[in-house]
Amino acid sequence: MARAIRFNDRTNLTSGVASLGSRMMRQGTVAEQAHDGDTVIVRAVGDVGVRLLGIDTPEISFRAPGETRFLKLNDPIWSKFLSDPFGESLPKFSKPLPEGLRRWLRGRLRPDASANHYRHARAAELALEREISGDIKVMKKTEETFEMFMVFGYEIMDGYGRFLCFINRNQPNRLLPTPRPLSYNERLLKLGQACAYFIWPNVNPWRKRASILEAVPSPRGMKRQALLDESLGRIRRDVAAARAAHRGIFDAMDPLQVEPFELRFLARRSRPTRWVIDLNADDGLLLRPEHYYRIPHAEDRLFVSPEHVAMFVERGWKREPAEAG
Repeated sequence: MARAIRFNDRTNLTSGVASLGSRMMRQGTVAEQAHDGDTVIVRAVGDVGVRLLGIDTPEISFRAPGETRFLKLNDPIWSKFLSDPFGESLPKFSKPLPEGLRRWLRGRLRPDASANHYRHARAAELALEREISGDIKVMKKTEETFEMFMVFGYEIMDGYGRFLCFINRNQPNRLLPTPRPLSYNERLLKLGQACAYFIWPNVNPWRKRASILEAVPSPRGMKRQALLDESLGRIRRDVAAARAAHRGIFDAMDPLQVEPFELRFLARRSRPTRWVIDLNADDGLLLRPEHYYRIPHAEDRLFVSPEHVAMFVERGWKREPAEAG
């Protein structure tokens, strides 16, 4: 079935298709589903994608530079590209990457970078499938009757028409049939099958605030805020433990060479766009997007989209100055 909500990259529009909603186990009428002149109850016609918050898994496929279609990362085109993503024959970046970022990326990319990325992408995909299939058995459901419970961050949907949420099996009783497990988002991080990817204000403790203005953290005490939040603190410890145990993307013999968001900006021939805060620092500094690598561990980064930076500055945060030249 086609997606109910979808993004058209030619028109830069997100659109969707819906029908009148249900009522009392039947199709609702116009009179039943139209309310107050500015509200109508509908149901989506088609599937809806879900983007798991707080994580970023390797890409199974993506659009390579100069290509109009998505290609799997095991395609020879990707092998050639990732062997030297700064080659002179490639399309130019919209703005050149600074040399420090180039060194960081070159230092991690080996000739098998595309195959490495695809191996870890498949491992993450299979891990999620195993977790969901296991929950279907525990809940004594079928694929047709199994339900999932979604908890949203501040932003409900991204520009591609995907829900942004933490997702788990739908289990109203937290203890039955077994104690409710962590969300799929957190399980993949604990297994070492995903990179941490915290984007403000969609993660605790900032998603708990009543408004986005209240969610802007103070530049003083950031490290304490991040450590004391039960959810964020646990997640960061789980990622650190996965790294120490060399699980998944941290495999000592075959670690993930390029993070998913790095692959995306390299393929798009653009700089990273989100500013970043070091969750281990109390310096009140917003690092420039191209300097994210100065925080080496992904679970210690808090990304801030450019449209939100002004609110942080008003709160007292300082933007890192641009490099000369």
